[in-house]
Amino acid sequence: MGEPPKIRVLSSRSIYRGRVVRLDVDRVVEPSGIEVEREIVRHPGAAVILAVTPDMRVVLIRQFRYAAGEILLEVPAGTIDPGETPEETAARELVEETGYHPGRLEKLAEFFPSPGILAERMHLFLATELDERQAAPEADESLEVVALPWKRALELEPGNDLRDAKTIVALSFLRRHSLFTTAEPR
Repeated sequence: MGEPPKIRVLSSRSIYRGRVVRLDVDRVVEPSGIEVEREIVRHPGAAVILAVTPDMRVVLIRQFRYAAGEILLEVPAGTIDPGETPEETAARELVEETGYHPGRLEKLAEFFPSPGILAERMHLFLATELDERQAAPEADESLEVVALPWKRALELEPGNDLRDAKTIVALSFLRRHSLFTTAEPR
């Protein structure tokens, strides 16, 4: 990865500020030397949680996503609040959305869900040693918790059963993480 490429920002104007995101139009000189205008959605980042119960069930949520116009099956996730670390966000969001508290969080990866227009960095965590508590979803969230045996979670088809990029990325770790490669099939 190395050092980020050099870009020059010639101008930047914010055309929208919302509760979570901001839309900016930037005029930049990219590393190739070309001058372009870029529309960027700025987002504070998010924690994404691949939660696994002691009996090796993967904790997912089913919820309606207005922007997609569909009910999607997803891993729990949430926006990083000001002053909060990604780890703190992961623990908070997992309890809020599912009622599970992680005894252990392991950072698996960072990724960008749509880097062409969205300046959001997602932090993926494996949550284990779960302790079941009371879920407390936000007032505008209507969630159904779905806990699948990890072998069944592996059978979910991207593009069919799974249409959410962060969930497809998170579940790809089921295939290679030592927790699952050494587990007995269920």
